[in-house]
Amino acid sequence: MARLSIGEFAQASGLTPKALRLYDELGLLRPARVDPRSGYRSYERAQLERARRVAWLRALGMPLARIRVVCDLPPAAAAAEVMSYWRQVEADTAARAELATFLVDRLSREDTHMTEVTKVDLRSAARTDRGLVRQANEDAVHAGTRLFALADGFGGPGTDGATGSVAIEALGPLDADVSAGRLLQVLSAAVRDARAAVRDFTGADPAHAEAGTTLTAMLWSGSAFALAHVGDSRAYVLRGGELTGLTYDHTFVQSLVDEGKLTAGEALSHPQRARLIRALHRDDTTEPDLHLREAHDGDRYLLCSDGLHAVLPERSLRQVLGDADTPREAVDEMTERVHAAGAPDNVSCVVVDVHAR
Repeated sequence: MARLSIGEFAQASGLTPKALRLYDELGLLRPARVDPRSGYRSYERAQLERARRVAWLRALGMPLARIRVVCDLPPAAAAAEVMSYWRQVEADTAARAELATFLVDRLSREDTHMTEVTKVDLRSAARTDRGLVRQANEDAVHAGTRLFALADGFGGPGTDGATGSVAIEALGPLDADVSAGRLLQVLSAAVRDARAAVRDFTGADPAHAEAGTTLTAMLWSGSAFALAHVGDSRAYVLRGGELTGLTYDHTFVQSLVDEGKLTAGEALSHPQRARLIRALHRDDTTEPDLHLREAHDGDRYLLCSDGLHAVLPERSLRQVLGDADTPREAVDEMTERVHAAGAPDNVSCVVVDVHAR
């Protein structure tokens, strides 16, 4: 069967000749033959399926580097990768919607002469614990003056629990005054630094190749805070007696729940409930979920690893957070309750109270 000219192939695939030339240069979609004299490209009809897949993925907005990965995967794995990418797009869109809401609220209040950032006092406590089963503690926490963060490292023998600490240490310089208008920009850049630090750590020793970490971090300016999140650690707020989750679990079982293949109850006992689809690790290319929020006087915030939220149901978290007089009492009581339930994993939490001045 005769090959297709670049014009014919472009028309059949939905790609432009200019795009086809670019994808040839990038090695994403090579022509079947390039005439050595004229440089004229021609394609086999069998290449149309890959070309159409590239066109569809570009229409989704997927970066070319990620398209190359998807096109080289078997169908089931490619489908999972596309679903993972789209969830990230949805999360990013939701974050932008939250930012728009925040800006509308802030600008509206400025119009009524409330131009000053609300000043608050933040009182906090943090605790990380090995638990009763694990041989080492791979979690790391930070409770400073403006920065509060938690990382749940993974990677097994040889990492000495360092991966989470590497990410937290990379965020350390953030614990200083930042204007409310720059919170998202500064925190996003810091998470990129944390990713780079984790990549350097995991690439330095073959024994660390499978290591990585979750990361959930809050950066404050007055009553405004930016929240960055990747993995299955969580952030909650207790406000007016109601406990509300602020983050989305980047796990395989959560994706099954989203698709209607599992109920939330079934996900709790699923054998792959700890399998992450997004985290900071050597091959990570995803962006964290980013949110910008406004705190209320009397809010109590909780950051916790899955070693806590997978053991204590939300009603217990709400009870402890509502009853404890101080953040220290809250983190100690939650840790003790996890121990009483067997503490099968490392247990870490950070509690932050907001008090208007």
